[in-house]
Amino acid sequence: MMFDSAAKAAIAPIVTTSELAAVCRRMASHPFVTVDTEFLRETTYYPLLCVAQMASTDEAVVIDALAPGIDLAPFFTLMADEKVMKVFHAARQDIEIVWHLAELIPHPIFDTQVAAMVLGYGDSISYDQLVQRITGDALDKSHRFTDWTHRPLSAAQLTYAVSDVTHLRDVYLALVDDLGRRGRADWVQEEMSVLTSADTYRMDPENAWRRLKARVRKPKELAVLIEVAAWREREAQTRDVPRSRVVKDEVLVDVAVQAPTTTDRLKHLRSLPKGFERSRWGEAIVAAVVRGLERDMKTLPHIARVPISANGTATVELLKVLLRMISEQHHVAAKVIATVDDLERIAADDRADVPALHGWRRELFGEKALALKHGHLALALEKGRVAAVERG
Repeated sequence: MMFDSAAKAAIAPIVTTSELAAVCRRMASHPFVTVDTEFLRETTYYPLLCVAQMASTDEAVVIDALAPGIDLAPFFTLMADEKVMKVFHAARQDIEIVWHLAELIPHPIFDTQVAAMVLGYGDSISYDQLVQRITGDALDKSHRFTDWTHRPLSAAQLTYAVSDVTHLRDVYLALVDDLGRRGRADWVQEEMSVLTSADTYRMDPENAWRRLKARVRKPKELAVLIEVAAWREREAQTRDVPRSRVVKDEVLVDVAVQAPTTTDRLKHLRSLPKGFERSRWGEAIVAAVVRGLERDMKTLPHIARVPISANGTATVELLKVLLRMISEQHHVAAKVIATVDDLERIAADDRADVPALHGWRRELFGEKALALKHGHLALALEKGRVAAVERG
């Protein structure tokens, strides 16, 4: 079933609660709706929802989330309706907005980016690329960085917004059909469990350190990092500014390693702007450092360390080759099968608690990875291509 995705939007945005309620009632009678949002986050901690757009098989609408007096409750009710599948592309940020505004997770959901990875369209394929490959249409992305807070919304903005969700209908139906033919519908449903977990969207200051890429080496450094990251998170939330506007990630890592317990020591950190130590934030960072150093190190969260020996490094490299081979063979994005961290953990421990050793991933890749690690499987070149060869 193909929809007329090229039709121009000749509708006005929804600006009243009564209009929105009527639309949501109509859409609740359909098996699925496609959803997208336009938001602003460059200068805030919390995303500012500007526009939400939805499409059923019958209609497409644009909701002006900034319209004076509009209550988005009907939209949130639809997002929670178990009888209606909500279809997104790269759903995480859209779901985060709903979680922040209504403290609910849209359910059930289908993420076309995840489905595309499972079907071999590549790692994290963009929406416009996916539309091009499935429908042959080229999307106009000229309004991708438009100012969605400006009112009134232009006809071009409305057309752009509607186009995103109308094309998404065709993409969704094509992917669902392909998943069914290839027996991979359950694979996508496994991935949706992470996207629909509230833990994915809770912004708990005590866990803010987990977002950082840095790997601290000593318990003392971890203790300080936990405290200064929690301070920054609370500060960003209170001021509603991006985390980097408070202090950048590299500053937190520098503070964790150096652990300055006085403002005089703090001023010697090159990563901080000159004079920062004299501000109230300088004192707050020092106080966080002291709290970290005073923590009972036995209460720190456990961080699994994967010691990589020379042999382990060689094993990881072989596992990477195996992963690429299986990814190409089965037309599944390597990224969705296993990460480098997964491979390192598998190299160190046969029972590593990683996704690659569970569910469909274990059947597709994990069992072969363990067999390769223990010499029961070998890799060879056959006609210029890597092949797996069972060994006795």
